[in-house]
This record gives sequence, structure tokens and C-alpha cells, in this order.
Amino acid sequence: MTKMKPCPPAPGPLEGYAARFDDLFTHVAQRRGFREYLAGLLAPRDRNKTLTALAGAEPVAGAQHPAVQRLQFFLSESRWDPELVNARRLELLRDDPATAPHGGGVLVIDDSGDRKDGTKTAHVGHQWLGRYGKTDNGVVTVTTVWADERVYYPVHAVPYTPARHFAKGKNDPAFRTKLAIGADLAIRAAEAGFAFRAVAADSAYGDQDGFRAELAEAGLPFVMALKPRRGTWAYGPDAHTPVDAARALAWDGPDDPGDWSPVTRTFRDGHAETWYAADATLGWWGPDGARRLVAATADPATLPPKATWYLVTNLPRPGGPREAGSPHPAAPLAEITRIYGIRHWIEQSYKQVKDELGWADFQVRSDTAIRRHQALVNCAFSFCWDAWFADHPPQHEPAAPRPQPGRGERGLPRPLTATGTILAASAARDTRLAFPLDRTTALVAGMVEGAPATTTASPDRLTRGRLRPAPLHPELTNYR
Repeated sequence: MTKMKPCPPAPGPLEGYAARFDDLFTHVAQRRGFREYLAGLLAPRDRNKTLTALAGAEPVAGAQHPAVQRLQFFLSESRWDPELVNARRLELLRDDPATAPHGGGVLVIDDSGDRKDGTKTAHVGHQWLGRYGKTDNGVVTVTTVWADERVYYPVHAVPYTPARHFAKGKNDPAFRTKLAIGADLAIRAAEAGFAFRAVAADSAYGDQDGFRAELAEAGLPFVMALKPRRGTWAYGPDAHTPVDAARALAWDGPDDPGDWSPVTRTFRDGHAETWYAADATLGWWGPDGARRLVAATADPATLPPKATWYLVTNLPRPGGPREAGSPHPAAPLAEITRIYGIRHWIEQSYKQVKDELGWADFQVRSDTAIRRHQALVNCAFSFCWDAWFADHPPQHEPAAPRPQPGRGERGLPRPLTATGTILAASAARDTRLAFPLDRTTALVAGMVEGAPATTTASPDRLTRGRLRPAPLHPELTNYR
């Protein structure tokens, strides 16, 4: 067997992480490109992380610099498989006790769009871009994130291709909706060994009967949001929408909650709130039906729109007639609320991969190059957890969270500051090329010093005997 040629090492702990992928690259130039690309993504953001930024070259004028051209070739022309790289990343996450998935976690499905000009880029189209709240020209990617109360990371990502890219439009056999892609990703995550309590998604997915049916047929549990005014056929006096079903429940105040049960929500800044949850009836959905409708709110009297969830789930009610025959453990109301509360961590992951790691900054056109860029961004994200837990080993008992006064659920995060020592100081390689690797620590520290606040564990939340890593302080998130 031919001995692998060495390549210039990456700075500090990044070399140890990158070396675990070396056997997936057949040439030393590929291994070097992998290291340089990750280091460029991890450098603090001064401008959009285009190839010139990743290589440390000046914008536009530095596009022809050899270092930039090497990264361009690595991303677009070199022969390596992004699926194998992502599979290795997931293998490393599964094998690390600090990030290993367990049955108390949640698999979150969502899609996110980014603006892109022109018509020649793969997957680009005039479509709804949720991040901007409007229809525009861009690329939409369906993603899955695994999360619990203390750690979260991307699992799979697949770009959605609009119908105009196919000869027969939506009737083309190769065309796939975002719902079909999302269901496939959930199945792939389960097959890849990512245990989870349930699949969670917002109302864009939860309102779709076919999507829920596909997950149920695959044997996957789910907890998904519904739009408050989602109409359902019912007899005249019965509830026709989720909000109607919630208003039909008895409530006479906190001292006499009637049909509602108090549940505790612990937010990412450490404070806790008492919410109320209840099983409601809507059409064929009910506490003991194949689908449960669960309403969770901060105030059952007024059902405030921004503090009320309407959730559909196939998890049975404890003590109900479906519990014995269900393939999924029963879930009380507090557990349903907990599961959907974790869903918001996918929004936090979007903020990090887009605002810090350059998810949408690619300047390539081909499908292969886009998928490679996304796989490399996810590797950079996972490296941050790897670097954090290398210096902060998991503990048996969770430590108390560090609250930050004055920051509500949607408060502004504190500015990121560099912490720790420099990974590897390095002089500029020439007068036209700045070497960005000596500032990587600032981003690593900022990204990994945050995680959700702890909550009361349900009996089935963690595998028995599994080590509990210490909870990390939420440095960046605005969602818990």
C-alpha cells in the first residue's frame, strides 16, 4: 500500500480534526485544500467568505492568485465525494460521547433560502425565501439538525431544485418537492444511527397531510406545528380550526385550570416560565386518536399568537388506549412541549452557518460545487464542538446555567470577542495574500460557548447510564 504523502498541517486543533478525513482524499492537494477551506471558513468574518476571502486574497484583484485558484479547483474540479465527507463527519459525532445522539434528542426539519442572482446557477429560481420574508431569486436548501437541550448540529442538507430546471416541470420524474426531500432526510438520519425522540417541524411541514403520513409510514414519531386557522371539516357546532379547538377547552384561571395542565418551559437565558398545555379535539383528531392535537400557551384565556403553539403528534397519550400498541413511547403534555421547544435550535444553527461560516457566500454554479461547499461548512460547524469538548470534557452531572440579565427570548446577543490563545500564528505568505488562520480561535470560542439551558429531564429523555455533558452557556442564541 502506497504511503500517504504529508501535507502542510492545519493550525492548532484543526489539524487533528482534519486528519480524520485524510483517507477520503486521494491527493495531497485535496487534503491541503480541505484544511485551507475549513480554516478560511472558521476565520472571523470581515467580508463575505468568497474564495478570495477564504484564501486571504484581496477582493476581485486577487481572484487569479494561485491560492485562490487552488481552492476553486478543489471545490469545483477536484474528484472527491461530499457525501463521504459528510458521512465521516456524522460518524465522528456519533462516536464522541459528548455529541452522540440519544433517544431524548429531536431531529428538526426545515428549509432556508438565500438570494442568488442570475439563472445559470444550479437550483436557483424565483421562490419563497423565508429568511427575507419574500419571494425572490435564490437557492433553497432543506436541512435536518439534531438537537437536545445542550448541543445541536446539522445532519444532512439537500438543495431544492425548482420545477423550471426540469424538462417536464413538476411532472418530471426527477422533480422532488421540499416535503419529499424533508421526509427522505428524516429517514436517512434514522438509518444513519441518529436516535431521536421525535421529528419536529414548523407549520410549513406540519400542515401537510402527505408529509405526516410519509413519516408515520416510515415508523417515525413527530411533533409539528399547525397554523392556527388551518381549516378542518367538522359538524356545525364543532371546532373547525386549531384555535377553535383550544378555545373550547375549559379554563377558569391558574387556580382552576380545567382542561389545561401547567408545564414548565426553561429558556436559554436560564429563566423559567409556566405555560399550559392540553389535548384538544379537532375533527378526527383527539387525545386517543391516531393524531393528537396539543395546544400549548402562556395564557389559555387569550391564546396570544406569539406565545401559543398548536401541535400535531402521533405520540400516544400516557394511559390511553393507543399506548400499548404504539411503536413509540407515550408522551405527556410536558414532553410534547419540550420537543417542540427544541425545534427553534435550527434557527440558531442557520444564524451561525450563514452569519459566521459563509453558508450563502459561495460563488460557484454547479450542483456538485454547491453541495461540497455545504458539506465543508457543516464540517467547520462540527469542528467547533470537537474543539470545545476537547478542552471541556463531559461531566456526569449538569452544571447550573449561567443566566444573562436583561436578555429575553429574543434579546440581542452580546458582541463576540476573541477568547483563549491563538491557534497558530502565521506570517503572511506574500505581500498580496493575508493568512487568515491565525484568528480562527475567535470564532471557535464564540460558536461553542453556547447551548440551551437545562430543563427537567423526562424519564425517557436520556439513555440510562449515558454520561451527561455539562450544559454550555448560551453565548449566541436568541431562541430559548
